[in-house]
Parts: sequence; C-alpha cells; structure tokens
Amino acid sequence: MSELETRLRSLPAFPQPLPVLDPATMPADPDTLFLDWLDAAIESGERQPHTMAFVTARADGEPVARTLILKDVDADGYHFSTHRTSRKGIEIAADPRCSMLFFWREFGRQVRVTGVAVPLDDAATQRDWAGRPSYTGQPNLDWQRYALRPTEFEFMQAREDRQHTRVEYTRGDAGWRQAIVATPAG
Repeated sequence: MSELETRLRSLPAFPQPLPVLDPATMPADPDTLFLDWLDAAIESGERQPHTMAFVTARADGEPVARTLILKDVDADGYHFSTHRTSRKGIEIAADPRCSMLFFWREFGRQVRVTGVAVPLDDAATQRDWAGRPSYTGQPNLDWQRYALRPTEFEFMQAREDRQHTRVEYTRGDAGWRQAIVATPAG
C-alpha cells in the first residue's frame, strides 16, 4: 500500500448519524425527493448546496465534467446557464444529453439527474444574465439559460457499512418508474 493510499483510507467518512432512505416511502415524482433533499441541505447551512458536477460529451464521445450551480427547478426542468460558445455550450449544441451530479456530504447523499438540455427562451436567458454579479446593464447574446429535462434519476443514501441505498427513477410512457439498485456485497 502506498503512502497516499494509506492517507486516503484514513480520511474521515460521513458524519453520524446518517439519514436512512427507505425505498418503500419514496414519492412517485423524483422532483419531490430532490427538492426535499436540496431543501434539507440548504436548511442545514451546507455550503453551496446548489453546486453540482455537470457532465457533457466531447465530439469524440469522451465525457467532460465541470462544476456549475443549479439556478432553478420547475416544469421546464433543472436550470443552468453558460455561454453558447463555451466548450460546454458547443458540446450541448452537438449532443444535448447530459448529467448533473449533486453531493451533500453532511447527509451522505448523492443525486444524479440525467436527461437532455434544452435552451430556454431569450427572456429567461437575459433575466438570468441580468442577475449575474458581472452584469453591466447590457444584454449578452452569447449567454444561454438551459433546462435539463430529466429522463433518469439515481438517489444514493450512504450507509456506514458502505452498502449504500440506491434508488433509480426512469421515465417511461406511463410516467416515472422506480427500481432499487443493488449494491454488491463485500
């Protein structure tokens, strides 16, 4: 074992006690659970609970992740913004499939939201631009607000024994379907 591996293994895990995720009590709509978990993180004082890893694919198919912030959740989806000519803007234009990964360490919770990014209208985009700290009073025609329209969620609740509870939601013709994702023993 290397010195680094030893140091990494000795780092503290999740705080105790951890919440319990009971698949039998999951809501039918994953947005409800997401918003409950986000609200709990906000109320706890966790720093930047709206921060997520945002994943797109390059033209060669390689995944690329970066950190963004969630702007809103509504009937359009999970909102975020970027410049159209940025790397992620170009990647979204070529392949709008993407994922968001939220991690709330103090609760041992993680949520993956996967779907398709769609550009929102110019009014929503410019309203978002005007709310930025760097706003100078001028519109930015390169700025774009998007909504990720989910097709899949995975909710993970950590457990001390590392047999984490994972529940996946997938969107079908009849609405959302839930499934428990098995954690391998060992």
